[in-house]
Amino acid sequence: MISSKRVCVIGLGYIGLPTAALLANSGHKVVGVDTCKNVVDTINRGEIHIVETGLAAFVSSAVQSGNLIAASDPSSADIFIIAVPTPFHPSSSGSIPLPNIEYIIQATRSIAPHITDGSLVILESTSPVGTTAKMQQVLKEERPDLLQNGNNVYFAHCPERVLPGRIMIELVENDRIIGGLNSEASTIAVEFYRTFVEGKLLITDAKTAEMAKLTENAARDVGIAFANELSMICDDEGIHVRELISLANHHPRVNILQPGTGVGGHCIAVDPWFIASRNPENSPLIQTARRINLKKTEWVIDKILLKVADLTKKLGKIPSVALCGLAFKPDIDDLRESPAKHVAMELKQNHKAKWFFVEPNLDENSNDFILTPLVDILHVDLVVYLVAHREFSNLAITGEELDFCGVISAKK
Repeated sequence: MISSKRVCVIGLGYIGLPTAALLANSGHKVVGVDTCKNVVDTINRGEIHIVETGLAAFVSSAVQSGNLIAASDPSSADIFIIAVPTPFHPSSSGSIPLPNIEYIIQATRSIAPHITDGSLVILESTSPVGTTAKMQQVLKEERPDLLQNGNNVYFAHCPERVLPGRIMIELVENDRIIGGLNSEASTIAVEFYRTFVEGKLLITDAKTAEMAKLTENAARDVGIAFANELSMICDDEGIHVRELISLANHHPRVNILQPGTGVGGHCIAVDPWFIASRNPENSPLIQTARRINLKKTEWVIDKILLKVADLTKKLGKIPSVALCGLAFKPDIDDLRESPAKHVAMELKQNHKAKWFFVEPNLDENSNDFILTPLVDILHVDLVVYLVAHREFSNLAITGEELDFCGVISAKK
């Protein structure tokens, strides 16, 4: 039997809500906080506002048990978990984007009135090195009465490292890195995570924990950049890049990743800049990888436009073109930093064709796109695969196809 804690989770997005639901089903009393009223109301009905395998059942069970309540404002708790976005500030072309931790600062200020002696504050948001210490500084400014009277408030960073589509499994099974601002904070945080995590709990300091998550995503970005660069070279040489990679990967010490439309998501497409912005002189490889992956997305746009121009001449009319996939990776509904979405927006806004936008993981039209059902694209002039959703694998297409993510290869 676990020792039940009162937990306040700030941010009910792709990490905060699964974490809150899992904690509630593990016996903790959880208040989940979000600034969006619709999100709060949806969760309090026992429903979900995002697509994630298994999440609906966890949330429904947690709400019915009374262990999960959603609210617009924080409340008193033993443990506070901050899981809010960490984007970067807009930057001029060619410059390194600077991280924006304002959501974390706002979240820290919002919980300040509810902090008491012995409270544990956990930052799960992927963050630049030094952010956990910055949270402590903010709290000292907000609550000098608490922190100057010999009371203890503990701070730790525990970055999430889950795969969309498997979040409810990996929150439990994955190893977790836990870095406190001091050894006491690490120990207390480990005791808490042991109540629901089956993977190993790896203890370090806060700065190393912050850097570990950034390193994991930068390594992925570099690997994908190599594959994307290969794909552009192979296109010039008339070589099938996926066959090439498959052959090269038969080497016992080679494991080349697969190319795509670019790199998206709130982690891999963002986190490498957190490293580069802090240490630009010593991160040329990381910066180059980011720029290669951004270049690949623009290359995809150019390739589509060339194909559309060829079809216009061939057919004697403006062709109909289906852009298949808007999410940042297969089989999810998450459009954050999606290169496919960027491609679709650029083509829609600035180039002529009869564009159709297909995203089977979204139930409704967005502000940006009117979505087209799969059945309505079978006879368009050109189908462009931007994301390898499973629904695209068996389409009986009568027109031409252009594939940037391996859908056609998977059909063979």
